[in-house]
Amino acid sequence: MRKTVLTIALTAVVSIVVACNSSSSPEASSDAAQKADAGTNAELTTEDQRVFYALGLGLARQLAAFKPTEDELKYVQLGLADAALGRPEKVKMEEMRPKVQELAKTRAEAQAAGEKTKGAAYLAKAAEEAGATKTASGLIVQELTAGSGATPAATDKVKVHYTGTLIDGTVFDSSVERGQPATFPLNGVIKCWTEGVQTMKVGGKSKLVCPSDIAYGDRGRPPTIPPGATLVFEVELLEIVAAE
Repeated sequence: MRKTVLTIALTAVVSIVVACNSSSSPEASSDAAQKADAGTNAELTTEDQRVFYALGLGLARQLAAFKPTEDELKYVQLGLADAALGRPEKVKMEEMRPKVQELAKTRAEAQAAGEKTKGAAYLAKAAEEAGATKTASGLIVQELTAGSGATPAATDKVKVHYTGTLIDGTVFDSSVERGQPATFPLNGVIKCWTEGVQTMKVGGKSKLVCPSDIAYGDRGRPPTIPPGATLVFEVELLEIVAAE
C-alpha cells in the first residue's frame, strides 16, 4: 500500500536530520530553532546552507497536498524535532495515520472545489475568444497557426512542442523550455490532449484549455498541478511519427 504523503516526507527528512545533526541536546535544538526563526530572511552564504534550504523545499513539496498554514507548520517542525532527537512522541503515528489521510483528503477536496470555481470562470471567458471552439467534453480549442499536413488519429504517435500553464500563467511543464520535443502515443495521455491534438494538422499550433475532469481531475499532480485545476496548453504539432 502506498504510504501517505506526510509519512514519506517526515521519514525522509527525519533520516537526513538524524544523520546530519551535530547536537542531540534539547537545549541546543531549542537554540537552533530560535535562531532559524529569527533568520527567516537570512542570506544563504554557504553551500551547506543552500543544501539544507533545498531539503526544506523538498519537504514543502511533499506537504503540498496539505497546504499547511504558517501556524500548522510549527507543529510539523515540532514532530520532526521530537522524532529526530529521540524525544517522547506526543502522539502515536499508527493511531494518527487515518486522521492524516482524512486531512489530506479534506484539504484536497476543498482545494479542488476552489480551483473548479476559478476554472469555470476562466473557461467561460476562453470560450468567447475569437476562433475558439468548445467541444462536448468541455475542451476549448483555439487555432493559433493553421497546419497544412495530416491530422493524427488517437492511435497515432506524435511529436510535439508544448507549454503547459495554470490559469494564472504559471508554467508547470514545457518542452520548449527544455529545448527537446516530446513524442508520445495520443491514446496514452490525458483526455484533453487525446481529443485536442486530433483537431490539429501537422505544422499547426493550437491552444487547448482543459477542464479538470479531462486533465488531472480532483487529484491533480501536486505540487505543480493543484487538485481540480483547469490547464492551458499551447501545442505545436511537429510530426506524426511513423509506426515501427
